[in-house]
Amino acid sequence: MLADHLPSALDLARSQFAFTVVWHFLFPAFTIGLASFLAVLEAFWLTTGRAVYLDTYRYWLKIFAVAFAMGVVSGLVMSYQFGTNWSVFSDKTAPILGPLLGYEVLTAFFLEAGFLGVMLFGLERVGPRLHFLATCLVAVGTLTSAFWILSANSWMQTPAGYVLDANGHFAPQDWWAAIFNPSFPFRFAHTVTAAYLTTAMIVGAVGAWHLLRDRSNPRARLMFSMAMWMAAVVAPVQLVLGDLHGTNTYHYQPAKVAAMEGHFESERRAPSILFGWPDAQAETTRWAIGIPGLASLYLAHDLNAEVRGLKSLPRDTWPTNLPLVFWSFRVMVGLGFLMIALGMASLYLRWKGRLYSSRWLQRCAVAMGPSGLVAVTAGWVVTEAGRQPFTVYGLLRTSDSVSPIAAPAVAASLAAFAVVYFVVFGAGIWYLLHLFNQPPRPHEAGVPTGRPVRTAGITPAPAIAAGPNAQPAE
Repeated sequence: MLADHLPSALDLARSQFAFTVVWHFLFPAFTIGLASFLAVLEAFWLTTGRAVYLDTYRYWLKIFAVAFAMGVVSGLVMSYQFGTNWSVFSDKTAPILGPLLGYEVLTAFFLEAGFLGVMLFGLERVGPRLHFLATCLVAVGTLTSAFWILSANSWMQTPAGYVLDANGHFAPQDWWAAIFNPSFPFRFAHTVTAAYLTTAMIVGAVGAWHLLRDRSNPRARLMFSMAMWMAAVVAPVQLVLGDLHGTNTYHYQPAKVAAMEGHFESERRAPSILFGWPDAQAETTRWAIGIPGLASLYLAHDLNAEVRGLKSLPRDTWPTNLPLVFWSFRVMVGLGFLMIALGMASLYLRWKGRLYSSRWLQRCAVAMGPSGLVAVTAGWVVTEAGRQPFTVYGLLRTSDSVSPIAAPAVAASLAAFAVVYFVVFGAGIWYLLHLFNQPPRPHEAGVPTGRPVRTAGITPAPAIAAGPNAQPAE
């Protein structure tokens, strides 16, 4: 029958959450790094008094405002899905995840919302030093938001500090252990560093684009130089953090790492499979091309160590989509090495005095502009698809977490999300590209303020009393 070949409510609910979270994650991955970049630019302006820093700050402030707004809007629908599609999961994990997500709102979102207006519109009103404080607090807010969100996600990966009650609910026993669960420090460092690299790739691409049009533009030179410094310094650090995170994952989630590596057999001197196609039915990786011993070296830091394969683990704990985990990992790692190569090339050309005149480097930087967004998306897919078939790893299965909802209802909402997201956020991304294409100019205007707008509930009496020709106060 046709119904036997249609997706189940579980598959559709998973697809819906994956669709919305991938769209959402693009924007925080950019704004976390961009907020810190803005704080650094304003600090340099206050320290040196050079207008080029203020012009560059105002250029990127407009972009930050748009990206931040899209990040907030795209994240709202995910919280509703916890109730509509994943009510069983929400019920069982609420005593732990509820407070963690609530702390994110109280300590991070309110901080960002409270000072974002000052950051966007307050430079001429509150003065440079207070404005710089507002920029720093928004940057701290984005990092604090990442702290709580990644703590909650890491708890789902490596649950700790809990007890299970008679009804199967997760109750907190040790909040310190729950918040700072075994994978959290590594995931937090790896993800935040990835956000900084994502911003560096975008800023570097925009700077390089405008250098290709006008090599003498000092604001484009500043963007490009700062982005290349970030790539040269942080990309190698990210490689080390990724290795530490991988070692931690190998210890706590061996099935995920085995899927990432494409290993079915446990063996010593395990190869690092560069290319292949994991076949769960045949229990082998077809057409594998690998480097002998390398996986043992970077997973166990011992060339002769034995690395566990999927066959050593229960079949019902294997990730449900092995090729997706396998290839997403290679996309993330491959782009990471390209970022390192870009950073090292920029260091060499900076030393030779050709950083701003090397057009091939600038073209490479433009091409690498989206690489950070693609890499963080691929990394997120590895993290989430590799955790399957569990929502709380080893304790709560995804099939036991879904709401009792019919497949047609989920399919209808998924279709509606797809249409709305592609229209609304497609237009938002087009507008961001339009802003990127505008050359950074001297005396950059920043976010337009316009005239004050009187809204419902605010009496117009002062304006009326001042007469029909009175101008509203700025």
